[in-house]
Amino acid sequence: MDWLRIGAFGLLIFYHIGMVFVPWAYHAKIAHPIEWVTIPMQALNAWRLSLLFVVSGYASRAIFAADPSAGRFAWGRSKRLVPPILFAMVVINPIQPWVELTTQHGYAHDFGYFLAHDYFRIQKISGVSVPTWQHLWFVVYLFVYTLALSVGLLLPTRIRVAIAAGAGRALSGVLLLIVPIALLAANWAWSFPGIAETHALFDDPAAHRLYFPMFLFGFLLRESAPVWAAIRRWWRVAGVLALVAYGIVATVEAAYLKSAIPLDHYFWFGLVRGVQSWTSIVALLGIADRYLNHDAPGRAMLNEAVFPFYIIHQTIIVAVAGALLATPIAPLAEFGILLVATVLGCWLFYRLGRMIVPLRPLIGLRLSSAARRAAS
Repeated sequence: MDWLRIGAFGLLIFYHIGMVFVPWAYHAKIAHPIEWVTIPMQALNAWRLSLLFVVSGYASRAIFAADPSAGRFAWGRSKRLVPPILFAMVVINPIQPWVELTTQHGYAHDFGYFLAHDYFRIQKISGVSVPTWQHLWFVVYLFVYTLALSVGLLLPTRIRVAIAAGAGRALSGVLLLIVPIALLAANWAWSFPGIAETHALFDDPAAHRLYFPMFLFGFLLRESAPVWAAIRRWWRVAGVLALVAYGIVATVEAAYLKSAIPLDHYFWFGLVRGVQSWTSIVALLGIADRYLNHDAPGRAMLNEAVFPFYIIHQTIIVAVAGALLATPIAPLAEFGILLVATVLGCWLFYRLGRMIVPLRPLIGLRLSSAARRAAS
C-alpha cells in the first residue's frame, strides 16, 4: 500500500500539471487550452481522489491497530493533519488565488498588496474565496472523516466487529464489483444532473457521498480477509472492465471536444465513469498486492516525502505556470519546465523542511526521537 500511495500522489502531480493545459477550470491556464489533453486526463479523473481516500482509510486502520484508543487516534491524527492545513493556508497557498485573480479576473494589485490587504479578509474576490485551503481540501476532508470515524470507534468492540463482518460479507466474492458499482450508479442517478464538488466542506454533499465511503472502505480493507480474497479473485476482471470503461469515456470525450456532452449522453457517460472509477481501484489494489508487496530501497523515504510533496506541489505548478504566461513558449516546453520545476521544488521543500525541526510538523512530517530531543 505504501507503493500504491507513492504512485497515486506521483500521478497527482502529472494530473495537476495537465490541468494547466485543458479547458477545465483551474487556477492557472495557458492562453489557448488544448482540448485533446482531456482524453488522457480522463484516464485518471474518475478514480484518482477516491483511491487516495481508500489508501488514507487503510493507513488510518494501521494507526488505530497500533494503539486502539479512539481518543488517542483522533488526537494523533489531529496533530498530524491540522498544522499543515493552517500552515498552508497562511504561508503556502496565497499565491495560488493571486495568480488566478491576476491572470483570469483582471486583479490589478501585486502579490504584496494582495497578501497585506485582501487575502485574510474572509471574502470572495471575483468569485475566488480567500483565505483558502486550495488543494489541501483533501487533508481537511480527511481530518473531518477521521473525527467522524473516531466517534464510531467509541462503539463497543463486539458491535464494531459485527459491522466489519457484515460489510466484509457484503463485499465478498463478485459482490465486490457489483455492490459498489450499484451504489455509485444509484448515487449518480439520484443526484443527476447534480452539482459540482465545491471542496468547501459545508456545501459539498456530492463529494462527501463519494469520498467518505471510500475512506471507510479503506479502513475496512486492512483487516478484512473476505474483501482481500475478492480482490485477489477479481482484480484482473476489474482491470479489463476499467479499460473498457475508459475506452467508452475517451470516445465520448473525443466526440465532444468542442462542445458540452448532451445531458442524455452525459447521464450514461457518468454511469460508465462510475464503473471506471471502482474497477480501476480494485485493479490497482490487486496489482499492488500481487506485484508491489515488498520493500525496496527508497520506499521509506518516498513514503515520508509524499505529504510534503502534496502540500507544496500545486503552489509550485500555479506560480510557475502564471509566470510562464508572459513568455512566448510552446506548450510542450512549458510542460517540461513545469514538470522539472515541480519535482525539484517539491524535493527541495521536503529536504529543507526535514532538516529544520520546527518545520517538520508544519509540512506533515513526524518529529523523530532525535528531533524531539533537539526541540526540547
